[in-house]
Amino acid sequence: MNKILIVTLILITGLNAATAGNKDRAGQAGAYELLINPWARSSGWHGINTACVHGIEALNLNVGGLAFTGKTEVVFSHCNYLQGTGININSFGFSQNIGHDGVIGVDVMSMSFGDIMTTTVNLPEGGIGTFKPQFINLALAYSKAFSRSIYGGITLRGVTEGIADAKASGIGLDAGIQYVTGDGRYDDRIKFGIALRNIGTPLKFQGDALTYKGDAQDGNYTMTVSERSQEFELPSLLNIGASYDFHFGKKMEGKTNMTTNRITLAGNFASHSFSRDNIGIGLEYSLKNEFMVRVGYNYESGITNPDERTTVYTGIAGGFTFELPLSKKTGNTVGLDYSYRASNPWGGTHTLGVRFNM
Repeated sequence: MNKILIVTLILITGLNAATAGNKDRAGQAGAYELLINPWARSSGWHGINTACVHGIEALNLNVGGLAFTGKTEVVFSHCNYLQGTGININSFGFSQNIGHDGVIGVDVMSMSFGDIMTTTVNLPEGGIGTFKPQFINLALAYSKAFSRSIYGGITLRGVTEGIADAKASGIGLDAGIQYVTGDGRYDDRIKFGIALRNIGTPLKFQGDALTYKGDAQDGNYTMTVSERSQEFELPSLLNIGASYDFHFGKKMEGKTNMTTNRITLAGNFASHSFSRDNIGIGLEYSLKNEFMVRVGYNYESGITNPDERTTVYTGIAGGFTFELPLSKKTGNTVGLDYSYRASNPWGGTHTLGVRFNM
């Protein structure tokens, strides 16, 4: 009972600490795709599971959770981002336990916008072809179990944005820690997490799109002039989360202190450097670790008022998972994940993922 009170106090404290973020710097960052969670399982409760996220999905929330990879994990994900916009996100992740309580992980996220009509000042209606913007992020991570209670990691991420004749590239760094109570990895009930994300080099667009033919300052001839573009920062943030597991029902065979039913309550506070802060809370129910359903709500100042809202999301998210065993002897499983995040306007964000644990 005391543990429940501790978690409740932490969540209330985080709620009281939530402010409107840094208004003076709002809109000054770029590469906001780094704030998009492309994975189906964790986005099912709006990414508020900073304290309890495990496996390759931890790279987008708290890399400390990568250390919980048992052997090998492979994940594929497809995201129909804001249905009706034509934007799609495809992601691939791979993590491998390398022994000595260490795990390495790699993920690739590609964001495509389809064909966009090329226009100019003289041809505002187009008719001269199309172009395809594409954003790609590549991450390499290492995480380690430092003890039975402390798990930490670091992520190095390369960021690229561009079209055919203009690109911007940069490097970002994430670091995260998870703390769990008790003596075992998988039967602990209270978890805490903190993660610092998107700290890195500024980006700047360069390329032929920023050049034009102009008159020379001295003389009567033309020359190619290159315009300078403004640098922009990565959207850095700090995640602080906690979670508590309620176990009930029959004990599962071969798994100490784990029962057929589990309900996890999680909360998270996200402090953004270039936008409004978020406070979120969510629930996940698990039946024999084979079927899971989850729901989350992520709040920020003004989200309930269409005239003040600065995010397309309305705060509600939900999802489910089927985790089916491939072999009882080896413990290999295959999972199917789905999530939905409500938005206004557009038809929300749908994400479908497949994972293999080997």
